[in-house]
Amino acid sequence: MEPEVRQPCGILRIGDKAPNFTARSTGGPVEMADFRGHWLILFSHPADFTPVCTSEFIAFARAADRFAARDCALMALSVDSLYAHFAWVRMIRDQFGVEVRFPIVEDPTLVIGRAYGMVAEDARDASTARTVFIIDPDGIIRATICYPVEIGRSVEEILRTLAALQAVDAGQALAPEGWTPGSPLFAQPEPSLDKVFAAKDPIAWFIKDDGNG
Repeated sequence: MEPEVRQPCGILRIGDKAPNFTARSTGGPVEMADFRGHWLILFSHPADFTPVCTSEFIAFARAADRFAARDCALMALSVDSLYAHFAWVRMIRDQFGVEVRFPIVEDPTLVIGRAYGMVAEDARDASTARTVFIIDPDGIIRATICYPVEIGRSVEEILRTLAALQAVDAGQALAPEGWTPGSPLFAQPEPSLDKVFAAKDPIAWFIKDDGNG
């Protein structure tokens, strides 16, 4: 007999509208709609008081000003209770000297996690969820990143992806591999046979600087 495959519930894709929700958090009641007009990083973590998650939250908190400089808020989510979140961020402050000021949402019933496809439909906890959604000011999901429970996320890569999205939006350009702020962007290729034949070499019509770098 083939093993049963546990599919996430309500899988969201790039280009989908982020589902709205209202919930309790360490920063008070939050609603997704409150973040319209700004970028948002929404990320789930398996559990409080775990080593990988603790290292991630320290990194996110230390980078909070860098996200804010890009008009981007941070919001975390897990199944742990609000009071567990409070105890955890107090421990992080006391042990590591870092205050986690961005809201951490409680999701004990998995309603939010399931709406975002962060956990399987029949999951009893969120121990497999380490997901990131980058949401634009219109409430549209622009990028998703999913990691296994054993591997921590790269805050630098999330910042880089955010910066790339903002850069390509500004000029309708393309960000090449490993792009970082200040590096050249690619221009969108023009689907024209005249442009193909007029190009100075076989790649110049589709690989070229956008001229704004």
